[in-house]
Amino acid sequence: MANILKPAATSEQQMASDENAMMNQIQATHSPDGRELDVRFFLHLIEDILRCTIPNPTVVNSKLEDNTQPSLHDIPEPLAFLISKISCEMSCKSLTGADAHATTMGILSMLSFFKWDAKAVLFAAAFAINYGEFWLVAQFYAKNQLAMEIAFLRQMPDIKGNFRAFESQFNALNKLILSTLVVIKCIVEFMKLPSRYISEATPVLSIAINQYIPTATYWTVRSMLACISQITRLLGMSRNLINTPETWNWELSSLADMVRNIHDYLQRQLELRNCSITLQRLRNADEKKHEEYFPMLVGLFETSHLDNMEILQALLYSRGDDMPLLVACSSGKTVHVDVLRRMNILLLISDLNLSEDELQTMKSIYKDSQDRPEVRYEVLWMPILDGWNEEHITTFDRMRQMMPWYTVHDPRLMEPAVTKYIKEVWHFGKKMILVVLDPQGKVVCRNARHMIWIWGNPAYPFTSTKEEALWKEETWKLELLVDAIHPKILDWIAQKEVICLYGGEDTAWIRKFTTTTKGVARIAGINLNMVYVGKSISKDKMRRINATIAEEALSYSLPDLTSFRYFWARLESMVYSKMQHGKTVENDLIMHEAMTILSFDNSDGGWALFSSGSAEMTKAKGDTILKCLTEFGTWEENARVNGFVPALNNQLHKLDTPQYSTQLTLPGIGKRLILPGIDGVVPEMVVCVECGRPIEK
Repeated sequence: MANILKPAATSEQQMASDENAMMNQIQATHSPDGRELDVRFFLHLIEDILRCTIPNPTVVNSKLEDNTQPSLHDIPEPLAFLISKISCEMSCKSLTGADAHATTMGILSMLSFFKWDAKAVLFAAAFAINYGEFWLVAQFYAKNQLAMEIAFLRQMPDIKGNFRAFESQFNALNKLILSTLVVIKCIVEFMKLPSRYISEATPVLSIAINQYIPTATYWTVRSMLACISQITRLLGMSRNLINTPETWNWELSSLADMVRNIHDYLQRQLELRNCSITLQRLRNADEKKHEEYFPMLVGLFETSHLDNMEILQALLYSRGDDMPLLVACSSGKTVHVDVLRRMNILLLISDLNLSEDELQTMKSIYKDSQDRPEVRYEVLWMPILDGWNEEHITTFDRMRQMMPWYTVHDPRLMEPAVTKYIKEVWHFGKKMILVVLDPQGKVVCRNARHMIWIWGNPAYPFTSTKEEALWKEETWKLELLVDAIHPKILDWIAQKEVICLYGGEDTAWIRKFTTTTKGVARIAGINLNMVYVGKSISKDKMRRINATIAEEALSYSLPDLTSFRYFWARLESMVYSKMQHGKTVENDLIMHEAMTILSFDNSDGGWALFSSGSAEMTKAKGDTILKCLTEFGTWEENARVNGFVPALNNQLHKLDTPQYSTQLTLPGIGKRLILPGIDGVVPEMVVCVECGRPIEK
């Protein structure tokens, strides 16, 4: 492999010296800063262009599979500018007959901040622009007036009409282009190898990464520059550079042979260790022990990938070389996991006790995503149990028939270490979690359940950064609290009517409260809309209370039992989402208000919240609010002057003299707050939202 740096040398000593000098020059241009590039996306575009330009492109035979279609919006403007700049640079240098080595080094310097595979792909994209534009004019030379006139100004011969005259030249040109393309693919495959395993895999791989990949990148740039120079000669714009066809063919063929040698060498090294070093090492149970799977999984998630296939294979199926199978739940058909290639994926992780309320809520959000073209994700259910029996499998089959997304084909085939990883790293306990993988299989959120419950699909792509941005835009207002759980609430808010949300399980208190409140509304002359939002208790009890409210026409209530659970689940999600971002009830109003309502729900009595418009709100526990309403005559004048809700708020403050014990462990004696076990995380300290004192855990 010593001869890939220079095509010829006078002696072995001189050759080694030249190689070292050139390697030092190449390495001096390399200063990556960690920026990432979707190299597969650009290879997709480049191959499409070459298919349209190269007759019978037999070497472009393994078009990279990708579920995304190229779009102008997929290329950031600075990156598009850089590609155009390189395209112009190679055109200008070819016109002036600049030194090929100096031009190559200059372009590598322009790409210094990128990794080696990104350098090669970006330059190939710039080359494809020039080559594609050349063939656009050449192909339409005789059919299109514009193409003919551009060809005339550029002094381009009628290539298509006289192709036989140029056939040998273009054969040599295409041979070099296609040989260079397969080297670029090989560079991409090498850069995909996890760096932590290179040295332990084999020293040869380490040498390939550190020496031959930079060299291969250099010669891909140098070769494509030679192709552009030959195209420039064809245009007749620098006739002093014209060589005979034999000289032309010899130069291109020599470069093609060198590039092919580079590819053959790199390919041999790749065959020693495939890109899936860590995965392949453990998928064969005869060769490796199961205990190695967990650290492999940790390493796999710490490694960047071209797509999500390795990650999904490792999570779903560890036995044998076959691709893991999924079930499309809506049709019951078995499909290969590659239907999820390069998709944003929500891993829905739960046991077999996934509640009907949670399932219905998730189905509603998923169905909404199908109507939003800007939202593209899929859901994959991964049921997690420590052990599986036939009864479990029967339950699993029944549950998947109720789902509209994908699930594993046979959960018994998942590696036990995957269950361990999900519990220890992603903190899965009993509550359902939604782990978000981006198209490369990177975990961008360990549990998006909170943000999805709060905002739904507007939280896409469900990253922690998106969650933080959404909170910056939010304030404590009735729309945030109720979302769209009742069809009329948002209209009442817009009309600034007085709205009362109330909850509790004491039917006697509910009757007394609703009757008293309606009487006060008549005296005050206000339009009042009361909505019962229930309590986070058993469904049967909620069903009985809701039936009583409907039969006695006490007030409105939420439309169904799922809506009641969704209301309280959103409040819980607000608290935990805020905790994840380091907020407390002392420094964050939204968390304080959500925690207050949750504490009302944990008390034995009822509670109520009154609102007028969006942000004008007041609330209190049942006995306090009922006492305040019963004494309406003492603050009636204030209500007529300043408005009902501000006057009620003022009166509540006069009555508010909390004297709470802080013993959480003695329910019924003092204040208590039950926090749902989400993510396996409970905060070290929680303060009482009313008196500000810490609650004992």
